[in-house]
Amino acid sequence: MDSRWQKSSYCSEGASCVHVATTTETIHLTESSDPSESILTATPAAFHALLTTLKKETHA
Repeated sequence: MDSRWQKSSYCSEGASCVHVATTTETIHLTESSDPSESILTATPAAFHALLTTLKKETHA
């Protein structure tokens, strides 16, 4: 995959971080400890549903 990865703004220096790359049809997530192997790919709608669910769970 030839995408530009962006590090999460919630990461501190030296910590394991989530990286995000997007195309017009997909969103890709990976972690800094293994950026080329552990890639989760989702549509924007599925990613939005994931974030919505995670936000609900953290406030429950």
